[in-house]
Amino acid sequence: MTPAEEEEAAGIHCRLDELLAERGMTLARLSELVGVSVVNLSVLKNDRARAIRYSTLSAICRALDCEVGELLVRADP
Repeated sequence: MTPAEEEEAAGIHCRLDELLAERGMTLARLSELVGVSVVNLSVLKNDRARAIRYSTLSAICRALDCEVGELLVRADP
C-alpha cells in the first residue's frame, strides 16, 4: 500500500483550517495556546498526521472551544 493509499484508508479529515478561519485565529496563535509546534499542527491540518495524543486533541479543542467531532470527521470516500 502506498502512503497516499494509507492516508485515504484512514478515512479521517481534520477540519482545523475551517475552525481556525471561523474563529479568526492563526495556526501560530493556536501553537502558542496549545504548546504544539506550528509544523506539527500543519501536519494535522493537512491530514498527514498518523496519530494524535489525547492531551493534544483536548488542548486543541479547548483552545478552539469545540468538540472532538467538530475537529475530526469521517471523510467521505
